[in-house]
Amino acid sequence: MNVIICAKVIPASSVIIEIDPATKCMVRKGIPHELDPAAASALEEGLRLTEKHGGEVKVVTMGINDATIGIRNALAMGATSAIHILDDTLAGSDTLGTAKVLAAAIKKGPFDLVICAAESSDSYSGIVPGQIAQLLRIAPLTFAKEIAVEGNKITIKRQSESGYDVVEAELPALVTVTSGINEPRYPQLKGIMAAKKKEIKKYTAGDLGLGPDQVGGAGAREKVLSVGRPPARQAGKVITDEGDGGKQIADFLAELKVI
Repeated sequence: MNVIICAKVIPASSVIIEIDPATKCMVRKGIPHELDPAAASALEEGLRLTEKHGGEVKVVTMGINDATIGIRNALAMGATSAIHILDDTLAGSDTLGTAKVLAAAIKKGPFDLVICAAESSDSYSGIVPGQIAQLLRIAPLTFAKEIAVEGNKITIKRQSESGYDVVEAELPALVTVTSGINEPRYPQLKGIMAAKKKEIKKYTAGDLGLGPDQVGGAGAREKVLSVGRPPARQAGKVITDEGDGGKQIADFLAELKVI
């Protein structure tokens, strides 16, 4: 089984996220990065599937040079190889542009299953996996809390508000996983040393057959018009109970039309 993991590398959790006021994009250069914990869960699930059924796990990511540290971490966990799409012209890509890049990279080799996080831990859009599935013309199975593969069929337990739904499809397919699907393994020394020798292929947008009218800021169909802070929370209402506290609470809830 050939499993592809779309693994985003994001600013480290210790970093305070900043937005460039000129570009309205997240500042990524000059700060430490790490493998997205959500992507680590996707990778862990891919590793478990190949350990059970055989095959290889390849990581695909799009990002700046600093993304290499996250890629190496994925390789140390057990991924066989990686693809790093590195091109300054990709800066400012919207979700569709990102999906086009990742889908084009995935098409570079054979694959049976693509696994993504349900959403990244920095932007939380949750849109890219569905767009990748559409571009690859494969079935998307989303919010998986459990995955099983038998022959050419994949079955997931799709997390819902009331429990889970059982969804199945034929391979190849794309699956998005929830963060609680597993506990990602920590890279061991042997894996860290082995990661240094594993292949990381680098592609530009041109290598993938994508022009500036399709990706980057020029090709983006989504535009961030403004960035601002949410309004400050209003002070709560303090009720002093002098024998009518219950009535005051009831009247307050009635004003809010809660009761």
